[in-house]
Amino acid sequence: MVLVISFDAQSTMSFPPRGFTFQWYERLAQNAEFIHGFQVSAVVGVGVALLALLIGVPVAIALTRHEFRFREVMSGFFLSPLMVPAIVLGLALLLVLAPLKITGTYGGLIVAHLAITVPYVVRTTSMSLMTMNRSCEEAARTLGASPWRTFTRVTLPLIAPGVLAGGVIAFLISFDEAVISLFVVGPQATTLPVEIFHYVESRTDPQIAALSVVLIAISVLFMVIIERAAGLKKVLR
Repeated sequence: MVLVISFDAQSTMSFPPRGFTFQWYERLAQNAEFIHGFQVSAVVGVGVALLALLIGVPVAIALTRHEFRFREVMSGFFLSPLMVPAIVLGLALLLVLAPLKITGTYGGLIVAHLAITVPYVVRTTSMSLMTMNRSCEEAARTLGASPWRTFTRVTLPLIAPGVLAGGVIAFLISFDEAVISLFVVGPQATTLPVEIFHYVESRTDPQIAALSVVLIAISVLFMVIIERAAGLKKVLR
């Protein structure tokens, strides 16, 4: 339905359409706010995905492979953002980031989005670590491989589907986040979901439908990339 509406000739979204036109896609390509928002969301999403992996993978290894004091507390700390309402988390992040004067910056957005993306990386990586066959690691250590070499040559390739899934999920969640972003965006760093929110406050033309079709196409492209790179069944297992 969204795809059909995006080609409607009317100036307001309605169904069924009463004409056919490409004007909304043409206007979308010329919309400076949406283009800037897309660029900001893409840059922030990539940064969040990379940092979430750098934080989440070691945390997952520590939680699944080692016994230490306050292990359950650490697990609860990293997974707790999934249980907190987004608007509450957004307000809390604003109170923390505002004194640091990084609200409205790329850095502020990345820090804010890390709070809700790291838990997903921890979960997907932990599941891969718990379900993998550890005999390969034991064989590598028996043959003289160091812990680091065993991790890079054996463990990491075996858990790669879970790590890849966590990175992709982190990117998509960051790219799509609107509620938390509303608290920390600024004139120079406004994400695409926030731009969409401001746009639909006063207008309801099919340009939003055209943008939705583009975003759906991007999501499908990501799924195809995952399928080709690691196998979708392995990632979702």
